[in-house]
Amino acid sequence: MPIIPDEKDWTWVLSRPCPECSFDASTVTPVTVAGSVANMLPRWRAVLRRPEVTERPDANTWSALEYACHVRDVFALFDQRLNLMLGSEDARFENWDQDRTAVEKDYAGADPAVVSAELTAEGEQIAASFAGVREEDWVRTGLRGNGSKFTVLTLSQYFLHDVVHHLHDVDG
Repeated sequence: MPIIPDEKDWTWVLSRPCPECSFDASTVTPVTVAGSVANMLPRWRAVLRRPEVTERPDANTWSALEYACHVRDVFALFDQRLNLMLGSEDARFENWDQDRTAVEKDYAGADPAVVSAELTAEGEQIAASFAGVREEDWVRTGLRGNGSKFTVLTLSQYFLHDVVHHLHDVDG
């Protein structure tokens, strides 16, 4: 059964803590981004080893496997966005339809072991990319298709919230 699309604008997490997962963007600094990603990877791998990883808790909620597939793709997407911001002035990137991607890539039918390896590789890549950002580049800007403006720092904060929030979603 398809999931009801999440059409919320989550950029509010940049100005106040998330009441659901307790993520506080103000605690994210250029020094902490890469380590935060690296520290979450073992937790995601543990989630993917659960026997019930493919089971949806209800008809309107992704399974832990589907969330892990989403996070794998978030890692890749934000690595692309980061590199776009670092490579061009006032980079522009399209909105992403995560629900369409879930259907097109058959998140529900994915192999948890394969997803674990892919999520780890993509997570290590985005951590390395953030670790390589030069001090003067954290203020570079990008604009999402819906008009949301980011600096490299606020992009990292927004990105980390997504990964932390979904770990919370799956009790990881």
